[in-house]
Amino acid sequence: MRSGTDLPGPAATSWATRTAKRSIDIVGSAAGLTLLLPFLIAIAFMIKLDSPGPVLFRQQRVGRNGRPFRIFKFRSMVSDASRAGRALTVRADPRITRIGAFLRRTKLDELPQLLNVLVGDMSIVGPRPEVPEFMHFYTPEQRAIMISMRPGLTDYAAILFRDESSLLDRERNPIDVYRYEIMPLKFAHYERYSHEIGVFNDLRIVLATILLLILGRAPSWFGVECEPRLPILRGDGCDADRKPSAGALHFDR
Repeated sequence: MRSGTDLPGPAATSWATRTAKRSIDIVGSAAGLTLLLPFLIAIAFMIKLDSPGPVLFRQQRVGRNGRPFRIFKFRSMVSDASRAGRALTVRADPRITRIGAFLRRTKLDELPQLLNVLVGDMSIVGPRPEVPEFMHFYTPEQRAIMISMRPGLTDYAAILFRDESSLLDRERNPIDVYRYEIMPLKFAHYERYSHEIGVFNDLRIVLATILLLILGRAPSWFGVECEPRLPILRGDGCDADRKPSAGALHFDR
């Protein structure tokens, strides 16, 4: 995969920005876990009633500086689902439980990652952490950009591909769709974010994420693209300006 963008490699972030960002992560994740505790307990109870198995799903992801860590999610699939199918999940995947379908659709399955943010594995805003098996599809230069940042709960790419499973559901080979169409677009947005790290930009991304989850729309003045320009996709209602993000970005087969 080669980048056709004109941006240089990993951008240097000031000590003040890193400190402010980490402080917000700690305060935000701790407050979120405290305020949402009754809600999290209720979700855990519903998961246990719905299907046998643990409440939380843990999976290895690649973090800052290439350090592996275990990401937390509410379990949305049957127990031992990883042994019964591929790594990518499509919308009609039979491994998804009844409560899991709701959690995935509303993104509530991601809430336990506030724990990852609190301990420093992740940030509130940053590129979504990739699984190790897909990291080798990137060039060393691209991996350097990705691991220069803490992965996050949301970012430009997470907003753009908030319904990723439905995109994969439209093709016979989800791995190829993810590798050759989705991953290049994601990387273009990772690279963009690496040059725009800042407290106010993070706030903009968080607000856009909340509006999209609640209202299904984000105003164009947010400047956040929220409709992927893929040949397999039709648009579904985002007010943001639509610009090709990675026209010259592609994987080498």
